[in-house]
Amino acid sequence: MSGFEDKYGEEHQAEFVANIAGIQRQLHAYIFSLVRHREDTEDVLQETNYVLWRRAETYTPGTNFRAWAYKVAQLQVMAYRKKKYKLSEREWFDSDLIEALAEESLAKADYLDARHEALSTCLQALPQERRQLVAKRYTPGVSVNAMAEELGKPPKAVSETLRRIRHVLMKCIKEKTVTA
Repeated sequence: MSGFEDKYGEEHQAEFVANIAGIQRQLHAYIFSLVRHREDTEDVLQETNYVLWRRAETYTPGTNFRAWAYKVAQLQVMAYRKKKYKLSEREWFDSDLIEALAEESLAKADYLDARHEALSTCLQALPQERRQLVAKRYTPGVSVNAMAEELGKPPKAVSETLRRIRHVLMKCIKEKTVTA
């Protein structure tokens, strides 16, 4: 990656590494949406990561990393498809469909990111007591009954409070994503 480091410096190299690490789950889901076979997804993801590293100097820091990585992944899906199509009888999507699915996946990813960011903002706007209640409820293994016992309240009251909080959060998220 010396070409990238020479061109952009050490701070951008660290940003690039963080971007690659941070996008792995999304990239896996994106590739899976295009190939629909687990083994093929793993192969394409590995090849995509290799190409991302190899072509790091072609990425411009500050631009949309996910869009760039998804485009690389899309090209890798098409190359993998071309290579594997002759070797197997497995059905593959045609190139036009892969292109359409790729565009749809990127649009959905942006939408989901906006909703996630809105949720974070909306959660921060809640009073601390309510934020703690939500965090506790979504802790693995914690039930409403256990929360009610700890708070000294009936489970129905805790459920109703959580329902109201979710309603406030949904309304807030809707407002934030409509204006975004």
